[in-house]
Amino acid sequence: MVAILGIASVASLQIGSLLQRRAAEEELLRIGSAFQNALIAYSNATPPGQSHGPRSLDELLKDPRYPGIRRYLRQLYVDPLTGKSEWGVVESPENSSIIGVFSLSEATPIKIANFESEFADFTGKTSYRDWQFIVPANLPH
Repeated sequence: MVAILGIASVASLQIGSLLQRRAAEEELLRIGSAFQNALIAYSNATPPGQSHGPRSLDELLKDPRYPGIRRYLRQLYVDPLTGKSEWGVVESPENSSIIGVFSLSEATPIKIANFESEFADFTGKTSYRDWQFIVPANLPH
């Protein structure tokens, strides 16, 4: 009886951990989408002759290209997988401006298929670092 209870307890903990990680994955997709939308809005708001991407994520909180306050995000989100506000960034090869973000977690995703169309590129990825939330290359400027 004690062994059965022990096995049941371990199974419950594993299921709880799995459910918690799935929730963190869903939160990562939501937050990544918010970053991606903010980067797109920043790019679309670019005055002539200025860089289409921010030099730092802080510029999404207050755009230095304008005299007044212009925000694309209200806050820099915490990565739900690492618990830190530090993100990996994808830089434009032309001018080192930020065109995307990704989690610094090296864990293997639980979800590997059946993504929404905006995240179709995440199919089959083996690390959360590969889930890159990038401004589309065909974005009109």
